[in-house]
Amino acid sequence: MKEYSYLIVIIVAIFSITLAGAYFSPTFEEEKSFMELFFLLGSLLFIFSALVIFATIGFGSFAIYAAIFLAAVMGMYGVEGATLVTGVTYVTWGSIFAMQVLLFYHHLRSATDWFKKRYTFKAFKKEYIAFYPMLWIAYFFLEFIPSIVYREDFLKFIPSKAFEDMKEVLDR
Repeated sequence: MKEYSYLIVIIVAIFSITLAGAYFSPTFEEEKSFMELFFLLGSLLFIFSALVIFATIGFGSFAIYAAIFLAAVMGMYGVEGATLVTGVTYVTWGSIFAMQVLLFYHHLRSATDWFKKRYTFKAFKKEYIAFYPMLWIAYFFLEFIPSIVYREDFLKFIPSKAFEDMKEVLDR
């Protein structure tokens, strides 16, 4: 709980300093720049808090909220903003999903439980197809590069084997 209080203090400090900069600016242009920064930071905080909710609750059960959220972002920031939010959401949730698949592939019980709680095999298959590129990216950064740096052997990753194993686990 202490980490959250530090996070809240940091966020309040950032917004306070930005508002103080706007208040004490000698010219209108500087004040305008600080206010634009204030609103940009508020928008980013809102977007990333929504991404935390995506990651916590899960993608499948959150589809209606995602549609409403994207419509609101599109209304405020246009197509570019909605594209950015969609891309960041894909990378964030795809990274979480890919890391859990890698942990499952290494036979960690917590990853197996995570999938059992959140997925049916049909839902897993959809996300497996959607996040297939993220599986390889996660493998590259979490397995391949560290094995080269530390000169250790690494387990070869075969996504189809993880898929077949998951079919056995989720069909039970």
